[in-house]
Amino acid sequence: MADNVLLKSIKNDRKAKKYIKKLYRISFPPEERAPFYLLSRKARLKNVDWLGIYDKEQCIGFFYILNYLDLSYVFYFAIDYNMRGRGYGTKALAELKNQYQNRRLFLAIEQTEKNAPNYDERVKRKNFYARSGLTAIGGKVREGNVIYELIGTGGSVKKEEYHLLIHSWTGKLMSKMVVMELID
Repeated sequence: MADNVLLKSIKNDRKAKKYIKKLYRISFPPEERAPFYLLSRKARLKNVDWLGIYDKEQCIGFFYILNYLDLSYVFYFAIDYNMRGRGYGTKALAELKNQYQNRRLFLAIEQTEKNAPNYDERVKRKNFYARSGLTAIGGKVREGNVIYELIGTGGSVKKEEYHLLIHSWTGKLMSKMVVMELID
């Protein structure tokens, strides 16, 4: 079970990144995925934390986090499908919250709209985060054509802060091509 959850950087770990690339493609639909090569390249930035979630020596998931000032945006979080339901996600989030306790930690989840094709899955995911102590912090985010609800801990996020955080990751040129904005 999830007694030995450890978070460690995988920025320079080829083996872990190979595994995470597969997990990433399985865990997120195409419209919600940034190109993996871009994630890898941008992970070299000082404001990016790419953390493997380990049970002893076995990588079972990951966090990809963008940091700016006191904001930490969990851009991606996934646990291996075969390891879900065993407490790993709960333990990993608890460890993450502990490591980022002096920061406004937040993430974006799919809206829980009744007409969504995966409505039950969305509700289950939202309830999981609520049990882990993450609550609505107000606002929504549009990333590409998908609109998400913001949840987190430590306080709300203002539009300008979100814009600066995303700009710090995308850079000047790419920020003009990527549609990622905090909306009301």
